[in-house]
Amino acid sequence: MGVNRPGPTAREADRPPGRMGPWRFVVWFGTVSLLADVVYEGARSITGPLLASLGASALVVGLVTGAGEAAALGLRLVSGPLADRTRRFWGLAIAGYALTVVSVPLLGVAGVLWAACVLVIAERVGKAVRSPAKDTLLSHATAATGRGRGFAVHEALDQIGALVGPLLVAGVLALTGNDYGPALGVLALPGIAVLLLLSWLRARVPDPEAYEREVTAAAPATPVAHDGRLPRAFWTYAGFTGATTTGFATFGVLSYHLVQRHLLAAAWVPVLYAAAMAVDAVAALATGWLYDRHGPRVLIALPVLTAAVAALAFTDTIAIAVAGSLAWGAAMGIQESTLRATVADLVPSGRRATAYGLFAGVVGAASLAGGTLTGGLYGYSIPVLITVVVAIQVLAVVLLAATRVRRL
Repeated sequence: MGVNRPGPTAREADRPPGRMGPWRFVVWFGTVSLLADVVYEGARSITGPLLASLGASALVVGLVTGAGEAAALGLRLVSGPLADRTRRFWGLAIAGYALTVVSVPLLGVAGVLWAACVLVIAERVGKAVRSPAKDTLLSHATAATGRGRGFAVHEALDQIGALVGPLLVAGVLALTGNDYGPALGVLALPGIAVLLLLSWLRARVPDPEAYEREVTAAAPATPVAHDGRLPRAFWTYAGFTGATTTGFATFGVLSYHLVQRHLLAAAWVPVLYAAAMAVDAVAALATGWLYDRHGPRVLIALPVLTAAVAALAFTDTIAIAVAGSLAWGAAMGIQESTLRATVADLVPSGRRATAYGLFAGVVGAASLAGGTLTGGLYGYSIPVLITVVVAIQVLAVVLLAATRVRRL
């Protein structure tokens, strides 16, 4: 796996007066994601009970939430190419965030099941609209900060919001006697902050691609294809990602095992999930730093962790099973940060939003396959489940070794 070292970062002296530095941009954009996560992760933590209170059956809850996740990933196949064609990255990012932060407070006052279902799906559509554009904007600044570290810091801030949101909603529910209206209404405040901060950030940095242009201007010239196709290395890398994700069990399957085998009381499952999210943030920071030093070879940790999750999490020993769940959190941290950083190094700027959209489609399809595979094999034979997952991860390692990444 060949890796070219990145060029030098932009110097402070070369930056136009008054323009925000790339690290400040990454941190502020991470703060946007933190606040947005407070909004939509807070809402997602009570979506099931809320819909049930409006008369939804388990089937309806499953269909609506499943349709929302499908929309969040599948529609990026449209929003990614759209962002590249129009170059309206800020506009799409702001529109997507606006759809999310407006949908969530309205969910608390919907009153009827059909309206609540529409709003649940609308919130996920907002994520699909913004994500390729957002990742592309972030990728420009991380060209100067270091791809791995930049995406890792963004993910760590994101996870803070994922912890705060559900806790905030739980606190309001406790104070109001389980009234969903105020619990979701209070999320309008961080939602407003998201839109104000985005507007300010856009005014300060209207052209984040300038960060990357400064870096590439100082680096040795590298050949770039101009035929409009995504590089072959991107497809090999997408194959690696698809393989390692296909063997990745969902937390739903892990928690099902813990509760059904009486290893953990149901009330402790959210605590374990919170611990896994904390590990997620630490793993993102660690692998991001290593990625900038050693390149994509550090991603070999992902198939290793995925295999470890299967081998550890489905045992009947509580300590080992919990360790497997924490390994799951570490793998999630790599998936949400360093995997995205590598896409930016594989694909030139002009096609990057398209690549992020296609990449999300691969991850979505593989996640569905992984959840189905591990859930089905769990009921059949845990030893067979572990064997199949390990075999898939060996294939993933082969595909990773075949991916040649040129650090842009």
